[in-house]
Amino acid sequence: MHPMIYADNAATTSLSPAVLEKMTPYLTQYYGNPSSLYSFSDAPQKAVARAREQVAAVLGAQPNEIYFTSGGSESDNWALKGMAQALRRKGKTHIITSAFEHHAVLHTVNALQKQGFAVTLLPVHENGLVRPDELAAALREDTGLVSIMLANNEIGTIQPIKELAAVAKAHGAVFHTDAVQAVGHIPVNVAELGVDMLSLSAHKFHGPKGVGALYVRRGVVPDILIDGGAQERGRRAGTENVAGIVGLGEAITLAAANMDQIAPKLRELRDYFIDHALSIPRSRVNGDRVHRLPGNVNMCFEGIEGESLLLLLDLQGICASSGSACTSGSLDPSHVLLAIGLPHEVAHGSLRLSFGDETTMEDVQYILEKLGPIVERLRAMSPLWERIQNENR
Repeated sequence: MHPMIYADNAATTSLSPAVLEKMTPYLTQYYGNPSSLYSFSDAPQKAVARAREQVAAVLGAQPNEIYFTSGGSESDNWALKGMAQALRRKGKTHIITSAFEHHAVLHTVNALQKQGFAVTLLPVHENGLVRPDELAAALREDTGLVSIMLANNEIGTIQPIKELAAVAKAHGAVFHTDAVQAVGHIPVNVAELGVDMLSLSAHKFHGPKGVGALYVRRGVVPDILIDGGAQERGRRAGTENVAGIVGLGEAITLAAANMDQIAPKLRELRDYFIDHALSIPRSRVNGDRVHRLPGNVNMCFEGIEGESLLLLLDLQGICASSGSACTSGSLDPSHVLLAIGLPHEVAHGSLRLSFGDETTMEDVQYILEKLGPIVERLRAMSPLWERIQNENR
């Protein structure tokens, strides 16, 4: 049996041993509540403050612009619901986002629609990119909030956020970006991007699960999402997850320090895989080949079901995905692939591989070795593939 190959880093990453080492004292020795007044809480207080500085340093922000959350979904919910409610009081009830956002954004704007907000979903076209001119055309007098993800979680396309944010800001709209897939993998500087709010999650770059952050530019004040205590300067209630926050600070620092070394390697592995996998008949790459996360591969193989492909890859010791881990239980085709114009029958045959710093060329070659025969086997059993072949004769 071949050792397991983990190629689903977009779903989650392993916890770095160095990060765990930093976290452990705050699970065992320094377990005090950082909001308490006695001296035993000094170490947790200082640890949270240091982590805030670490996150701010990587993002090019100020420490008082960083708020810790339970992860990307909470950060997205707070940014959108909190800002929408604040803007409603100014008569701004129109929200713009894209058709292929993560469900943490799409389901949030759906909830806001039920509360009377108007929502426009921008198209992303075949290459998976949002066009600034189409954002400009969609802006209305009552548009208050725009949210476009920095990098797509399924097809890995990197959006022109600087240009999109400039369009929104020229109109006076607040701009949020879901950067959960981007932070730790490509350079992200909030000042250079011109964004007002940015969401991130630690477990996407070898940090712990259950902790994230929301960057909120000074002067931008979304309504509070979680009421209760006075934590996070009175903006986000709940006892701080000190160990998780420490892990987030360490993980983002390490990811930023190692990015220049890891990203070129991942691009080489990604391009090698795609170039060789395209030799399989009736296969295609989804998303832009250039404006793409370093370790992201997303392809479709006509005539098969993605779920069956994943199960057979798993039998060969390969962990992969057909899309977002948050929707892996759904039998519907990926909304991301439908948004870039793929028909249902093609979108059903999708495969997402997301390589990480532990992925080797040998791993990639092994996946390629197994992939072709598995696709061929599934097609031999597929009435859809038989129909495709008959149509091409």
